Amino acid sequence: MFNIILFGPPGSGKGTQSEKLIFKYELKHLSTGDLLRSEIASQTELGLEAKKFMNKGELVPDEVVIGMISSALENNPHSKGFLFDGFPRTEAQAAALDQLLKFKQTEIGVVLALQVCEEELIKRLLNRGLTSGRPDDNNGEVVKARIIEYHKKTSAVADYYRRFDKVVEVPGEGTVDEIFESLCAEIAKRKP
Repeated sequence: MFNIILFGPPGSGKGTQSEKLIFKYELKHLSTGDLLRSEIASQTELGLEAKKFMNKGELVPDEVVIGMISSALENNPHSKGFLFDGFPRTEAQAAALDQLLKFKQTEIGVVLALQVCEEELIKRLLNRGLTSGRPDDNNGEVVKARIIEYHKKTSAVADYYRRFDKVVEVPGEGTVDEIFESLCAEIAKRKP
């Protein structure tokens, strides 16, 4: 099993590249947002627990999210690996994920960090805002704040995985195919 975390600020192309990576490597996409919605819709014990916090406008505790990830791993025993999206977001979550994966006799194979300059990110997000209908992509100041927030939150996670030599910075500018080839080249260096 080969597991990947794909990092990148808003507008870096994570969504596009995730789809391509999932298809090529036959990975299971693990989005914490999707997991939460699925567990709530299925009215599982974890879903009902998460809903209590969400209904109060609170963040779902790490142990509940880790429980959901554990369930997803158990429900996909024949998966060739997982692509983590939106998780981990803190060093504590990264450590908890690593513990869980170790218990499941697997680990994170690589953390791919898409690198895109701020000017390009802003341009991409504002362009996306013209067609996506997402209000957070329409305002330049909001876009800048989202990029700053991303860097604040994810730098600790990247630093955590750097200790284990798992972070690879990949240029996120160029054509979709050029970026994809760069990601695949890095995976090829680490995938058994």
